[in-house]
Amino acid sequence: MHQRIATLAPMKNAKRLLLAAVAVLVVAATTLVLVGAATTSHPHQRSTLGVARPSTELLALLNEPGPVELESIASADWAVDRGGLVNLGHPTAKSAGLVDGDEPIQVFFHALRHPTKGLYIVDTGVEDALRDAPEQAALSGLLADAMKVKEKMQVKEPLGAWLAKESGPLAGVFLTHLHLDHLTGMADVPAGTPVYSGPGETTTRAFLNVLTRSVADRALSGKAAVSEWTYTPDTDGPFEGAVDIFGDGSVWALWVPGHTPGSTAYLVRSTKGPVLLVGDASHTRWGWEHDVEPGTFTADAARGRQSFEKLRAFAQAHPEVAVRLGHQH
Repeated sequence: MHQRIATLAPMKNAKRLLLAAVAVLVVAATTLVLVGAATTSHPHQRSTLGVARPSTELLALLNEPGPVELESIASADWAVDRGGLVNLGHPTAKSAGLVDGDEPIQVFFHALRHPTKGLYIVDTGVEDALRDAPEQAALSGLLADAMKVKEKMQVKEPLGAWLAKESGPLAGVFLTHLHLDHLTGMADVPAGTPVYSGPGETTTRAFLNVLTRSVADRALSGKAAVSEWTYTPDTDGPFEGAVDIFGDGSVWALWVPGHTPGSTAYLVRSTKGPVLLVGDASHTRWGWEHDVEPGTFTADAARGRQSFEKLRAFAQAHPEVAVRLGHQH
């Protein structure tokens, strides 16, 4: 009898430990469902580049010749769910008979050549490995399968191949936001390169980030801490905030939250005229032209609609500004 009791004691202890471990896992899983995970564990900091100014100040410069050479590169062709790109519940979309299905898009990056500051890019296109060694790419495995990368993406000009043809170094990366289709080329960015984004992009919590954070971490590995634009709330201007990036009025970061909290558009005074790089505040040409905001890919639909309206109002008031949308020109 004593031997049996002695045998049962460690079994009961093991059962208690197992139940405790299960309880911890349940709590952890519940926490992830309720609050999610941050976009990335990569470090972030306040940007020391740029000066926050009233966004009305850029209006006085729109008709002046700009110093920046701007080139937009279609890095890949792709197709994703139309309902994520366009609000199919909008009356205009309903009357047009739009339904969900594959929408052809492109993955872009934009090259900015400033005469004294050097070469910068807005967003990153896709990396070389996505074309040459897909299993080694940051976006690979089950997540790439879920996003139908192999099935529906055709790589055209990966960032690494493009950078290899450039004579000068890359001075920095300006991100519209930190969704994976805007980070997929980051692996080709040289180590230590400065990276800039809107406020809250790295720390925003969502359940989807549980699945995507490791990819974002891998893409950003070796890069400098993400520097967040220091916007000042601007209640009187056309945007919620604006940063004069180089201090000469040539390139502006414009705060357009909604798709993500720190979503940023960029106004570039190029040598061929002013250009507005909208980012995913508007993905598609049809949505932009028909006044229909993005769909389910946007985190905060109401705020996203406000930013969308501000961008369209700005473009309508200033027809000299060329508009380049997030995934369709």
